[in-house]
Amino acid sequence: MKLNKYILSLMLATSVFGLTGCSDFLDRSPLGQFTEDDTPEGGSSIDGQVFSMYTMMRSYNITAGIPAFMVHNVRSEDSEKGSSAGDGADQAAFWDDFEYTTNNGTVKAYWSQNYTIIYQANSVIDAVNNLSSDDEGVKRNKGEALFFRAYCYFNLVRAFGEVPLVTAKIRDAAEANVPKTTVEKIYEQIDLDLDEAEKLLPRQWTSEYIGRLTWGAARALHARTYMMRNSWSNMSAAAKEVMSSGLYNLDTPYDQIFTDAGENCSESVFELQCASTAALPASTSIGSQFCQVQGVRGSGEWNLGWGWHMATKELGTAYESGDPRKDATLLYFRKSADEPVTAANTNKPYGESPVSSAMGAYYNKKAYTNPAKRKEFTNSGFWVNIRLIRYADVVLMAAEAANELGNTKEASDDLEMVRARARGNDNTILPKVTTLDQALLRDAIRHERRVELGLEFDRFYDLVRWGIAKDVLHAAGKVKYQDKHRYLPLPQDEIDKSNGVLVQNSDYK
Repeated sequence: MKLNKYILSLMLATSVFGLTGCSDFLDRSPLGQFTEDDTPEGGSSIDGQVFSMYTMMRSYNITAGIPAFMVHNVRSEDSEKGSSAGDGADQAAFWDDFEYTTNNGTVKAYWSQNYTIIYQANSVIDAVNNLSSDDEGVKRNKGEALFFRAYCYFNLVRAFGEVPLVTAKIRDAAEANVPKTTVEKIYEQIDLDLDEAEKLLPRQWTSEYIGRLTWGAARALHARTYMMRNSWSNMSAAAKEVMSSGLYNLDTPYDQIFTDAGENCSESVFELQCASTAALPASTSIGSQFCQVQGVRGSGEWNLGWGWHMATKELGTAYESGDPRKDATLLYFRKSADEPVTAANTNKPYGESPVSSAMGAYYNKKAYTNPAKRKEFTNSGFWVNIRLIRYADVVLMAAEAANELGNTKEASDDLEMVRARARGNDNTILPKVTTLDQALLRDAIRHERRVELGLEFDRFYDLVRWGIAKDVLHAAGKVKYQDKHRYLPLPQDEIDKSNGVLVQNSDYK
């Protein structure tokens, strides 16, 4: 872990000293008056307010904990709740079996954390606009805030469909009590925010600010939002601009990306910086629970975490023979200490064969931690960065857009870039996809997204946008999924607090 990672993480932690209960922000009396202290702005400086958004982004409720994994991962055929049957059985029913209710706590936490960051972004944007400054640093601050607002509205519009659109600083709680806005209008705002962020953010920061948002992160996120809308021309333009910038590459071997050595590597487009110390309170203030929540749920030396968000057998069978990404994505384990240690349940590179009685088929190896670091910093993995946008995703977005636009040769070339990196020096595996048939190439690109981005965020949303969620999930045994389940019900207590302004999604009234 590089020194500059610690510097930025400590700055972020300092900026939000005393920041607690973010998910309770919207629970305050809707008739009360807001003050500057009602938003977790991390002090009076605009920089401090911006730094606090990075800290909120790596929080339990939006990227590093159960709400994040349930919303983004567990609804797909590749993930399941995991842990034990008795641990969070109600969550398994909700997320694995699509038995949606309007009072689910994880849904509320996800909703609240996204809006907390949005309101913080609005405050920064308002402060910058009132300065009328040409200072480059202030402009970058605004670009960061615009990115975070777009990111969170993208989370919300995918998860809920129509949601309230609030783009002004909230000084009175009643100002946030507005009706839902159409999906189209939400995306219009996302486009406006990212268009401006792309103009304001730098191509690169100096080394002490590694991990801060860049033009590439904004442009790549824009491509992802176009992808969700099947807006192929816009998606292609955004992805290709990132590729032609020369800022990123696929030189990092796949099995190193999610290790300590792979942090902030050459394909990192947006990566949340985390750090740790040996003292537990300090660990939680500058790190995240990303690995703790997904760590091996066992006892003794294998008590590495909570065991939530595990991979299914279906994902294990999706990999082509010899694909090294399987061993880099799936963490194998023994069901009991009596089960013999074999090559099939031993993990590279540390030779560990964990013991766990968890109900999933595999743990997420992308949340696997170095045993030496565990001894130094405790088992929970607070120091591990959270990779949110990788260059391989950008290349696959370019491939998909090209194929849908009929540029099959270009799509094939982009696809081969990703497969070649995965193949490494072993030409006996992962043969080049040579077909230029659009339908066959579409299937190949979709397969590649699945295995390249396995157990990362958003497989469920891929299924939804492709229009195949129902067929795929039913075939995998998640037979209760219906088309309406693409959207979650709005948290009922948010509706109750609105005094009739906020209306429940029609499928859940």
